[in-house]
Amino acid sequence: MTLQAHGAARGRAPRSGEELLFLTDDQLRQGIELMFFAYQAFTSDADRILEGQGLGRAHHRALHFIGRCPGLTVAQLIDILGVTKQSLNRVLRQLVDRDLVESRVGATDRRQRNLFLTPAGIALERQLSEAQRERVRRAWRDAGSEAVAGFRRVLEGMMDPDKRARVRALMAPPGTGG
Repeated sequence: MTLQAHGAARGRAPRSGEELLFLTDDQLRQGIELMFFAYQAFTSDADRILEGQGLGRAHHRALHFIGRCPGLTVAQLIDILGVTKQSLNRVLRQLVDRDLVESRVGATDRRQRNLFLTPAGIALERQLSEAQRERVRRAWRDAGSEAVAGFRRVLEGMMDPDKRARVRALMAPPGTGG
């Protein structure tokens, strides 16, 4: 039975958006499974590139955010990624050893370490991101602007409420102040 048929079977036609209130466990399971398979596809192109470098997804996430926010401190990256200092230090050490990331002493606080991509790190991050951008670009183009806006609302709705503002600020184009 479709969602609209379900509403009609209850003696009324669903109002705009109301049909979303009647999602079944099976429909929710399907949505969860689609998220798993979409994530698998989204990461597959980058995973192949990373595997050839002897790197993994943790390295990719670090490269992405260091490239997005040059000069980011180690503490800020820990906060963004939601990882422990110990696990990030292992990843950063490998990236520094491979000359993909440079760690510089902070200009105002010498205890801070500011992170920057090296030219090799910039090239690798671009290669990884372009593969993912193309996949997202194709899917969003096929879905249309209303679907993209709805998808973004769904993703934001899945985040913990206390993190939404921080994520929005992080995603804002540089120089816009959030």
